[in-house]
Parts: sequence; structure tokens; C-alpha cells
Amino acid sequence: MTIRDPQAPQLARLAGLIADETRAACLLALLDGRAWTAGELARHAGVAASTLSEHLGKLVAGGLLAEERQGRHRYVRLADARVAQLLEDLAAQVKPGEVARPRSLRESSAGSAMARGRTCYDHLAGRLGTAVTDALTLRGLLRQDTGFALTDAGVRWFGATGIALELKGRRPLARACLDWTERRPHLAGVAGAALCRHALDAGWCVRIGSERAVRVTSSGERALGELLGIQAGALR
Repeated sequence: MTIRDPQAPQLARLAGLIADETRAACLLALLDGRAWTAGELARHAGVAASTLSEHLGKLVAGGLLAEERQGRHRYVRLADARVAQLLEDLAAQVKPGEVARPRSLRESSAGSAMARGRTCYDHLAGRLGTAVTDALTLRGLLRQDTGFALTDAGVRWFGATGIALELKGRRPLARACLDWTERRPHLAGVAGAALCRHALDAGWCVRIGSERAVRVTSSGERALGELLGIQAGALR
């Protein structure tokens, strides 16, 4: 008699939640780390509000999304960083040739902006994210040869730069996240989130529209050049 793994039904249900194009589109949009209204997600996914509401109900019940209501509006966001990590890891498995080509100039421009720089839940990704990660590694602030970890000099650098590293729960200080456009790791974890938050708060980066794309400002180019030696051309 074959004994089935007790986790099999739960894993199948989890996979089923993600294995729908509309729900997948919503989950990927929410990787920007913000809360969206049901209406915003419906427009993003290109479906009716009533259809989207049904999908969101399944994702909330399945533990992938958390929701809150403010007045007439229903907001949803990813449940936690573990869900974001799962989505990032799955997205990185999609081969470049399997991604549909942009259907318009607008889609092409948006795709280029996402590849250049974006938020990946709460850390920096795209060429911006990997450029920062490479610079930290080159200066001995981050190690990638024996795992993925900040060095003592790296911890001091964050403090000297005014970026607080707040350890909460079991989230690692530094974690490698495979970038789905660059096919190389960028910095995630507590340090990655703190750096991204600081970059946005300090005006080094600004968000572009309602997507996850971010643009490095002129002050950001100067700061990243002075602090990490990153050439402005690598950020454009």
C-alpha cells in the first residue's frame, strides 16, 4: 500500500491558486510591496471587478494575500515576505524565450523600464539591483562565495550610510534573490529591504506610474557613485 505524503494535498492547493493567469497577474503586480484596491487590480489584469473579486477571495483564503478595508475600498497585499520570495523564485524559472513579446510600444517601454530598475517586493531588482549588489560585493561589503552574507565591513557601511538594519523574526539579514531579467542574484532580505526603503525615502529612486518600475534620479546617481562607485551609465 502506498502512503501518500500528507503535504501533497496542501501543495497541490497552493499550486492551483497560482496556476491561473489572472491570479498570477495580480500576484506579480503586488510584488511592488504596496497595497492595491480591487478596482486597480481588475484594471491591471483586464477583467471585470466581479471576476477579480472572486479571484481575490481565493487568494486571501489560501493565505497568499492579506486584505483590509478602508471605507468603501478593499485593499489587498501579499501576506508576507515568504509569499514574495515564493513568487520571485517561481518567476525566475520562466525562460526568456517563453515570455510573450510586447504587443505595443507602451508595453515595450514598460518592459524596458522594469528591466532597468524595479522593486521586487521590498528590495531593488533589475539592472539597478544587480549593479548595487555587484558594487557591494566588489568592495567587500557583501560575500557571495560562501553563501550570501554581509561582512562586518558591510554592516558598518550600512550604519555609516544611515541605513538601519532592523532584524525581525526569522528573516535573514541578506539573501540572494535570482533576478528574472538579469539571471543573476540581487540583494534581498533585511539589508535589501532597508536599502530599497532608504533609496526611495532619500529620493535616490522614484517610482514610475503604477508599475514596479523605478528610475534613479540625478541625486541617486551621485549618491550611488560616491558611496559605491557605480557609474551613472550602469543605472540608465
